Amino acid sequence: MIDLSILSQAYFSREHVARHQLDSYNHFLLNNLQKVVDEQRVIETDIETRGKGNEPVSVELGDLKILKPLVREADGSQSELYPGEARLRNITYAAPIQLDLTLVQGGVRHEPVTATIGQLPIMVGSVACNLYGMTDEERTSHGEDPLDPGGYFIVNGTERVLMTLEDLASNKIMTEYTERYNERIYVAKVFSQFRGYRALVVVERNRKNLLEVTFPSVAGHLRFVDMMRALGMTSDADIVRAVSTDEEILTFMMQNLEESECETVECGVMYVGKKLAPNQTRDYQRKRAEFVLDNYLLPHLNYLMPRTVNEEDEECMKIVHSVRLAKAHFLGRMAEACFDLVLDRRRIDDKDHYANKRLKLAGDLMEDLFRISLNRLTRDVKYQLERASMRHRDLSIATAVRADVLTERLLHPLATGNWVGGRTGVSQLLDRVDHMSVLSHLRRVISPLSRSQPHFEARDLHPTQWGRICPSETPEGPNCGLVKNFAQMVEISKGVHSDEEIIRMLYGMGVERIGVEI
Repeated sequence: MIDLSILSQAYFSREHVARHQLDSYNHFLLNNLQKVVDEQRVIETDIETRGKGNEPVSVELGDLKILKPLVREADGSQSELYPGEARLRNITYAAPIQLDLTLVQGGVRHEPVTATIGQLPIMVGSVACNLYGMTDEERTSHGEDPLDPGGYFIVNGTERVLMTLEDLASNKIMTEYTERYNERIYVAKVFSQFRGYRALVVVERNRKNLLEVTFPSVAGHLRFVDMMRALGMTSDADIVRAVSTDEEILTFMMQNLEESECETVECGVMYVGKKLAPNQTRDYQRKRAEFVLDNYLLPHLNYLMPRTVNEEDEECMKIVHSVRLAKAHFLGRMAEACFDLVLDRRRIDDKDHYANKRLKLAGDLMEDLFRISLNRLTRDVKYQLERASMRHRDLSIATAVRADVLTERLLHPLATGNWVGGRTGVSQLLDRVDHMSVLSHLRRVISPLSRSQPHFEARDLHPTQWGRICPSETPEGPNCGLVKNFAQMVEISKGVHSDEEIIRMLYGMGVERIGVEI
């Protein structure tokens, strides 16, 4: 018979305590850092190359590399930095970030320049840490406790841990009721997330059994059928089939089709355009409507969308129409969920069910922070190059990149806890009262809900938390039930490197394509 105490001791060891934080941060270092750079890819400038057809000047971003943590002394020398030294000297445990940048002037590509674009805070114990792979004796010789689990950062000499954030699952259709003018409104909504941008798209059935759509950048409600037309669905039969072939739902859809004012795709696009840009020219309204539909409606389906849409390029427009069609089918699924709720074929979704939750670990939080920081750096590089051009100086990548811009943007949220998106308390001072308080702090989960509101259901112990969340480790007072801790033997997956791989697998299993090819 297995001794459970020995099994628990082996499982709940130094390697396992902060394993979820370390795995997530390592995934960020090895995959997501380069992915964020590839999203940006090119820094466009307003400079035109004089005398060469006035072609624009741009900077291409290449491979990114993270070095080991270093400390630069007053005399200019550099040496390896270890966590113990960072604590004693009140400095940040960070490593230089090197990026290959290529200046393109008038079609002429210059040689790539490897520039240090800033300092990235390094998690103690991660693959980029100088302690990684050391034996207990070697760790002790560098002033480290062999039993220290790692999983935290050192910023200005203080140990900071990133809280695991609990949030609703993105890109998943959720249904609920809402009240308006003493009438029950049936709602299907989705938090569509893509490359750090998050948009709430809502399909609701109003008192007249008509469907309406709302999404960011559009004021008010849009008629569902006219939206489907704008996304490329020409016939009534296609719109109905995108929702459902059920007879009862067909009755609801007939009412929606009768209320529709558009018969063609062009009419649907203009309907959206008039809502977005009233009293503007038709051409401007059309372009504005297409831009908003492509960028702000269900952005998580934009993974195949070209970076720039060229209306004269046949292949490019084929992909754009395929993505719009996919968005129309997704709206159809949302409408079906709405009607199923009306017909009592499904219940409203339980927001507290753990299948509807996702956890943002240290790697995900650092990815959000790095994306915003890199955007700030690229804007600064663009400004520096344009200023040099105005003063008729030779353009140089080395002088245009200011490393402190990125470094400051990365360190400030870690030092204060004020994260991107207006969240506070994300980075906290590590609780070093005793060893158990350290382990507890590294495995803490916090909810984004307001502490001042009751939120009775969110604070309750949900059956789906069994084996995932500790039922008793939660504070008293206003934080009760909103600040939780992981169960002892919980395992957390860190996500996948490539979405395209999963899509190919689904197509291989017989999932039908909606015109979108990979």
